[in-house]
Amino acid sequence: MTPIQETLFLTLYARALDSREPNSILHDTYSDNVVRQLDHDFGKIKASPSVVFGTALRGRKLDDAVRAFCTRHPDAVVLDLGCGLDTRMLRCTPPAGVDWYDIDYPEVIDLRKGLLPGGHPVAADLTTAGWLDAVPGDRPAMIVAEGVLPFMPGQTFQALTRSLTSHFPAGELALNGYTRFAAWSMRYHPAMKALGVRGAAGFDDAREPERWGAGLTLAVEQLLTRAPEVASFPQPLRALTRLMARSDGMSRQGGRILRYRFG
Repeated sequence: MTPIQETLFLTLYARALDSREPNSILHDTYSDNVVRQLDHDFGKIKASPSVVFGTALRGRKLDDAVRAFCTRHPDAVVLDLGCGLDTRMLRCTPPAGVDWYDIDYPEVIDLRKGLLPGGHPVAADLTTAGWLDAVPGDRPAMIVAEGVLPFMPGQTFQALTRSLTSHFPAGELALNGYTRFAAWSMRYHPAMKALGVRGAAGFDDAREPERWGAGLTLAVEQLLTRAPEVASFPQPLRALTRLMARSDGMSRQGGRILRYRFG
């Protein structure tokens, strides 16, 4: 796998480590089961407490968004972009009428097929044309893009967003919105340095995507430093996070979930 594709092991391992905690945030025992099945050297992954609990918290908030949307639209289409080895469908248990699509590189989808059940796998590079043809476009859609933005340089993510919102009659887009500084600083994170990954794209103003020509309207900017689940963080991470929560600017650097409506 390429360094970008290998980041799936970092997020998988982070969710697994969180599930082993007595005060787990995400309770993703599915990821822990996958980690135990894989012949991979997870010991080389530098999963600090901030990575473990931050990954679990953003996963939980995105799961909440998916569950709420599927409750309102039990016939929805869900797209998990750059899904990696995420177990989101198993965690969310969508209604029977929901069609769930997991999209990632062919190498990643091949790996998923032997480990995770359910969903419609779509093997594709998100920057290429044509992969959306396999996805029905006549129903409301919940589009999740967790950790995708920094790895799509230039305006490729904007172009992807326009193609997605024009494919469906209405829906929501939910992503963890990196600021420009947060995306740039990823290259210095120990885990990313070990993989050779360099952060690329981000934006500061949560309303910037409204200007992408994709028909997006900001619904929620959720600052993760202020989430009640921070109470489950270990010290000193908990104290540091609560200190950051006093500032809007610092909170945005610490992580946020952005939800947009379209159609």
